Amino acid sequence: MNLTARLKTIALHDEPTRRWEPKTHRLRLFSLPGRLARHARRTVLHLPRHLPGIPVLTLAIDRLKPT
Repeated sequence: MNLTARLKTIALHDEPTRRWEPKTHRLRLFSLPGRLARHARRTVLHLPRHLPGIPVLTLAIDRLKPT
């Protein structure tokens, strides 16, 4: 529950998806298939581009990345 609340307030503060219910977040964002790979001492997350929740998830990940 805390992860969903932080995601809404920090990463998706100006998106219409912040109004989603927690169950919707779990179904559309947290259950997306992806593959973690290590390359050149970096961890890379590979996500399929054809799923509807991918743009929202990549926006949230980009906003939460340390600079």
